[in-house]
Amino acid sequence: MAEIEIRPAISNDIAVLESFDHSCETTHVWQLTNIINKDHINVDLKEIRLPRVLHLAYPRREESLKDTWTKHTLFLVARCEDNLVGYLILDENVDQESAVIRDVVVTPLLRRQGIATTLLFAAQDWLKKRGTTRLILEIPAKNHPMIALVRKLRFEFSGMADRYYANHDMAFFFVSLLK
Repeated sequence: MAEIEIRPAISNDIAVLESFDHSCETTHVWQLTNIINKDHINVDLKEIRLPRVLHLAYPRREESLKDTWTKHTLFLVARCEDNLVGYLILDENVDQESAVIRDVVVTPLLRRQGIATTLLFAAQDWLKKRGTTRLILEIPAKNHPMIALVRKLRFEFSGMADRYYANHDMAFFFVSLLK
């Protein structure tokens, strides 16, 4: 694969980024079991293999990019051979020395080629230079490929929120401490 260039997004990028196929496919999901008693709460997550591939719609409206792209702390794009191939959106909370990655999207034909990893590393480097100590990544709970990636990159599971997205999907949160 050719070299991946990471740079901040510009207005001319938005139409191309909106045209990306933001959906993904998964072969696994996480089964959630809650046991709530008077004096304790037990939450168990178990990875389950599906009998067939599940096609997942993106939990956000892609067309909202044109209205919100300047409102984020950091909006990076990935280019390869003069083509936009991915992007990452991040919001920073300076008071808490933390940041949340809201979106990481790579065009389907180029997934599993290191583009998302390169975007994540670029965001981490940018945050370290600013003195941010904690990076949180929100991921739709059904997006097994992204969950597998962040686990491989040693992000730690830190929680979940039911009905988090507009489509009522659950979100998982993973954290990386930046040193």
